[in-house]
Amino acid sequence: VKIFAPNIEQRDVVNHLKGSPTEEKRNVLVESARLARGNIQDLAELKASEFDAVIFPGGFGVAKNLCSWAVDGKNCTVNEHVSSTLQAFHTSKKPIGLCCISPVLAAKVFPGCEVTVGQDKNVDGRYPDAETASAIAELGCKHICKNVNESHVDKANKIVTTCAFMCKAPLHEIFDGIGTMVQEVLKLA
Repeated sequence: VKIFAPNIEQRDVVNHLKGSPTEEKRNVLVESARLARGNIQDLAELKASEFDAVIFPGGFGVAKNLCSWAVDGKNCTVNEHVSSTLQAFHTSKKPIGLCCISPVLAAKVFPGCEVTVGQDKNVDGRYPDAETASAIAELGCKHICKNVNESHVDKANKIVTTCAFMCKAPLHEIFDGIGTMVQEVLKLA
């Protein structure tokens, strides 16, 4: 297992205690290295031929830094290294795992693919970003409704997705969904 991140400036730095942006400037690779305890490489160096699969975590950082979804929605652009990484694994017929908001990356890069970000309706207030499913459909992809503890496998494209924190759920349910995504990715590898 190796960890990669793009060597780019963050769109903005958030004070997570207050939930608001700060004036600070930070680099995505440097911040990712902090989380990975330094064991990380520049995404531009990733070679799909050296790996059996790729998994992209989710989070608002994906929607702000790996693409511009947070600002542009379905009209977003995807970072060139993220897009080329996804395309390299897809072309090599190697599995791709995506969780939380990161399935929108596949929706932008692979028109016609199937993904899930949970539900397409805000069921009991648990899916506050349910409109993301509609945006995915508008991109020409098929959104598959799944519960937080489930994942969806697009067998034709070898793309496995789960909603994770797109659902307001107990952590153990989110953990279970991510676990099924990882297991399905490994089955396809």
